[in-house]
Amino acid sequence: MSQQALRASVEAAVGDAHRREWAFVLAATLRVTRDIDLAEECVQDAFAKALVTWPEGGLPASPGAWLTTVARRRALDLLRRRDIHDRSLPLLARSGTDDAGQVEEAAVEAATEVPDDRLRLIFTCCHPAIAPGSRVALTLRLICGLTTAEVARAFLVPEATMAARITRAKKKIAAAHIPYQVPALDELPARVEAVLDVVHLLFTTGHTAPAGTELVRLDLVERSIELARMLASLLPDDADVAGLLALILLTDARRSARVDSEGRLVLLAEQDRSSWDRRAIMKGVGLASRALHQRPPGRYPLMAAIAAVHAEAPSFEATDWAEIVGLYGQLAQVWPSPVVALNRAVAVGFAQGPAAGLAALDALASEPALAGYPYLASSRADFLRLLGRTSDARLAYEEALMLTENAVERHFLTQRLQQLDR
Repeated sequence: MSQQALRASVEAAVGDAHRREWAFVLAATLRVTRDIDLAEECVQDAFAKALVTWPEGGLPASPGAWLTTVARRRALDLLRRRDIHDRSLPLLARSGTDDAGQVEEAAVEAATEVPDDRLRLIFTCCHPAIAPGSRVALTLRLICGLTTAEVARAFLVPEATMAARITRAKKKIAAAHIPYQVPALDELPARVEAVLDVVHLLFTTGHTAPAGTELVRLDLVERSIELARMLASLLPDDADVAGLLALILLTDARRSARVDSEGRLVLLAEQDRSSWDRRAIMKGVGLASRALHQRPPGRYPLMAAIAAVHAEAPSFEATDWAEIVGLYGQLAQVWPSPVVALNRAVAVGFAQGPAAGLAALDALASEPALAGYPYLASSRADFLRLLGRTSDARLAYEEALMLTENAVERHFLTQRLQQLDR
């Protein structure tokens, strides 16, 4: 293999490890440092070292374990050389060890209270002392290794705003001595809503990637499913937890049908429903049904119910759109959100016709949070096209195209424009 090919292979392997192992490595390193910034610095150093070391020694059998070992050793070295070990531990709750060697040993032990250190990190980031928006943003940054720009797109805010929000959240953790642990059982219900929001946004970011060449970021989807299942095992009687897991399973069940053999986007109306994951649908429908027994139903059980209506419909034409409109109406009362209003407007269009849907969408035109949201423009374009308003549809598709950064979605919108021209 040529040096150039070897370098490219290593860079690809490091990139894959970053997507898949970032959270594991950071959480394990944080158990040593008890300082988020220092842990991030050490993990970044480990990935940089991999780019230099792996071309010479070959790819390790377990990249995650290699990176964790390097990052943890780097952290212990810095703690010793800077003589900040005793001063860094109070930033987060101590784990009962003061000696650096004991800290290293504790870092490699399996977690006893929770099966995954990432869940500890989520609860740390979702502490009530941190502002709600910052909790989700910080967790996406630390758990998923998303860039600040990616997190900003997920929140529909400017990148500079998100950078400041994440920085403030980190400072709050240090200043408030927020513990790196899962809360006691009696404290879990009050904290779980913020954690559910994190896992849900993690899933939606992976389900349709804000940018890139692939429609789905499978690593994020898989992580969200794992974390939702962990929460369900921690809180088996919580209806919102069951609702979130149901929503994720039901939505992800359509994954294989969302793109064709050439990687092109396939809309829900045109998907091959026989390729949907029926096992995941059965599990999701059962969880959603159980979650809806709580009265009044919460946000995630209602969202799961909407997903269940789609999943159980034998065809797009047979979908009970009136029921979906009603469920979105209930959801808007429980969780008022511009995106919920947008989805309800689209459902109105399918239930009552494109003119009604377009009117409902146009009523959202002045909503600031949707100003840069491409799905508002693309939904308007679809209804305008169905109404025969070709010129207006073209403008709406062009607007959606300007706001869309995912390559698969951009290709779809470009095709729509070409169809209008023909």
